[in-house]
Amino acid sequence: MLDSIIDEVDGRRIRIGQHWLVDFASCNYLGFDLDAEIIGAIPDYLDRWGTHPSWSRHLASPALYGEIEQELTELLGVEDTLLFPTITHIHMSVIPVLAGEGSIFLDGRAHKTIYDGCVTARGLGATVERFPHNDLEALESKLARSSAARRLIVTDGVHSMTGNAPDISALTSLAKEYDALLYVDDAHGFGVIGERGAAEPCDYGLRGNSVVRHQDVTYENLILVGGFSKAYSSLLAFIAGPSKLKQLLKTAASPYIYSGPSPVASLATALEGLRANQRKGDLLRSEVHRLTHRVLDRLTELDIATPNESGYPIIEFSLVDADEIDEAGDYLFERGVYVTIASYPIVPKQEVGFRVQLTAANTDAEVDHLNTVLGELAERFPLRIREPSAPFADGAR
Repeated sequence: MLDSIIDEVDGRRIRIGQHWLVDFASCNYLGFDLDAEIIGAIPDYLDRWGTHPSWSRHLASPALYGEIEQELTELLGVEDTLLFPTITHIHMSVIPVLAGEGSIFLDGRAHKTIYDGCVTARGLGATVERFPHNDLEALESKLARSSAARRLIVTDGVHSMTGNAPDISALTSLAKEYDALLYVDDAHGFGVIGERGAAEPCDYGLRGNSVVRHQDVTYENLILVGGFSKAYSSLLAFIAGPSKLKQLLKTAASPYIYSGPSPVASLATALEGLRANQRKGDLLRSEVHRLTHRVLDRLTELDIATPNESGYPIIEFSLVDADEIDEAGDYLFERGVYVTIASYPIVPKQEVGFRVQLTAANTDAEVDHLNTVLGELAERFPLRIREPSAPFADGAR
């Protein structure tokens, strides 16, 4: 389940060689990668624009970019947005611009691409201080001691392994108190969770417009980064914030000036995805919610520990013996279940195990199979069990 070649796709079933598996490693949360309406709309865009614009955005941008930015800006409820090909491009180019020669306060479990962007900033004169994951007291202590002219707090939104989100409201309060800027990468939250409201079909909220809107936080002292490669199944990413930042990045962010752009099919997928989100996104999120809770309920039944306290569709569980990861992975593969491997040193040894993701394109039959195999796995390989006082056990999700 590492570096595999997928030979065929049939819904959420994948074929590797002659072996068929159910895919629980996909991050296509809304199932837009398989959406017939979106797929059917792409040829018209290709007829109009060709396959690839080939200009850097600094030189010229197809009008599709402006259309996407306009719809995205409205969806997020932010002053402005700017599109890049990937989130990695954004971290590597924007974090150094925002930090300058100031100080970056980096969550200790931030995504590796965020860390890499901070390392780049450090090479250009910034200092980087890491604080323990979600430890606001430690962060405040570091902010209070800092004399830097610029202060940048950097964190994930919905965390890519635990499925949980930080307290964005508390982080923005610290940012305001210590004249800092909060930078949030919500790659896994955008498209999945959004603003709360009486009409919401589930507690993921409405519209999928990110952890910022889900926690009812303003964009004051806050920059949001997100991508279309997860929920929207497209090669595209964005940064959201004030218009003056957008204008600055058009001359200061190297990918905008020099990088090749996203293919036309990706731009088309993003734009059609935004429109599909308006029509049926909340129903799809409700389905992801339902399937996710079926798996979480199974883990409760089996007394298996997971750090997931949110109920969001990223579910991690760990082996007692990290050295059994290969054998346990082989067992899942043979039983037709494809998941994300969490191996050492990517994660600490006590967290070695697996990550399951649910999407709207998964079926109840596929979840039935997963839940059966989870029981078999727990019988063969000791899995970490829940602490009696764990929030997950109290229905806090």
